[in-house]
Amino acid sequence: MDVPPMRALREMRRLAERTPTHRDRHVDLLRAIAITAVVAGHWLAMHVTYDGSLRGGSVLELVPWTRPLTWLFQVMPVFFLVGGYANAASLTAHRDRGGDATTWTLRRTDRLVRPTTALLAVLTGTALLARVSGADPRLIGMGVWVAGIPLWFLVAYLAVVVLTPPMHALHRRYGLAVPIVLAVLVGVGDVATLALGVPVVGQANFLFAWLSVHQLGFAWQDGRLPARWSVGLPLAFLGLAVLVVLTVVGPYPISMVGLTGEEVQNTSPPTLALLALATAQTGLALSVHDPACRWLRRLRPWTVVVAVNSVVMTLFLWHMTAAVLGAMALYPTGLLPAPPPGSPTWVLLRLPWLIVLTLILGVLVMVFGPVERRAGPSPAPGAAAGAMAGVVTLLGMAGVLGGLLGVAMAGPGDHGPAGLPTMALIGYFAGAAVLRFARSFAAARHLYASAPPG
Repeated sequence: MDVPPMRALREMRRLAERTPTHRDRHVDLLRAIAITAVVAGHWLAMHVTYDGSLRGGSVLELVPWTRPLTWLFQVMPVFFLVGGYANAASLTAHRDRGGDATTWTLRRTDRLVRPTTALLAVLTGTALLARVSGADPRLIGMGVWVAGIPLWFLVAYLAVVVLTPPMHALHRRYGLAVPIVLAVLVGVGDVATLALGVPVVGQANFLFAWLSVHQLGFAWQDGRLPARWSVGLPLAFLGLAVLVVLTVVGPYPISMVGLTGEEVQNTSPPTLALLALATAQTGLALSVHDPACRWLRRLRPWTVVVAVNSVVMTLFLWHMTAAVLGAMALYPTGLLPAPPPGSPTWVLLRLPWLIVLTLILGVLVMVFGPVERRAGPSPAPGAAAGAMAGVVTLLGMAGVLGGLLGVAMAGPGDHGPAGLPTMALIGYFAGAAVLRFARSFAAARHLYASAPPG
């Protein structure tokens, strides 16, 4: 019987077999590993109880010995590293064909915005339906907030994607000096926060830190940061040594994930400690490049990597929704007990917890994965859109980023009929609609310009 999962598997195998020989498969492997680590890390860090109503918290706040494990599971720097590599390669090829920054931005953000729009539309509709059905507004607000946790990352990543054309121009001129200067600016923000008591200055680190890691991806892509163990190992040991000094001796917390009540958090905003972790991860990625590429010449592991990357945004965006659905199915029904976090029983029960959430996420990926894989109308590679389209694109991105930021900053609670801030949702959906119009307009303009006369 030809069921959808089997058809999808065959399609992934065909894609794997057609992969160009020049593609750096290690980049795709790192992205797949990173998404798996993020999903598993978030699920393992959740602590759920039920005493008439569902309650949740972070194991990291309750069990101190789990905090060093965040050095393994905090792999957001890897996303920005491989994102920088992929964005540099894509932009370079686009410009070589005669394309401009506007059409590149429209094409590159399409696969990010489409699945995000689907997530927010489903969360909004589900929350409104639950409210009409008489559900507790506070529970609705908590549920949509947990499901929307991945949007924090997306705000930063979309911002660096939009800034890729000017930042890549800086890279071509100044090379590795750019991420070094950005790291210095992160240090300035840390000093302002830790020593001067002016935390508002450190808020710029949300941009400077992730831009710095993204620039390392540029350097990897054009060879200024060679993918060799002779370069990678010293870089990894340097990053690890600095990380130990900053956290064990210095003023930064051990946890690479923010904890409630901590005055200093390594991710909110990012700190020099997080950049040290990013340096260690970059060095490790460069060190294992050659053996990883040799292994990925085999069809089976490469097919798995292709399959994960084909729905990487869907996996990321929906994994916390899977956690919400799993908690609702397992805890109120008593199917899964809630022993003290960190206890041996709790550790053993992580396995069925992960299995159930994986099954739920698998269903969500089957339903929403096609949204990510099916491209909407976009300008052709190498197309140029012109100045007016650039202005429209910036307006659309401003609406999307402003809306996502408003949703991400709202925190748990009842913020409107959909549980999320109403104006932020309106801003996001309006921005997404403007971007879709800009993509359609640029695509039509390119077809008209390339049509034979008469």
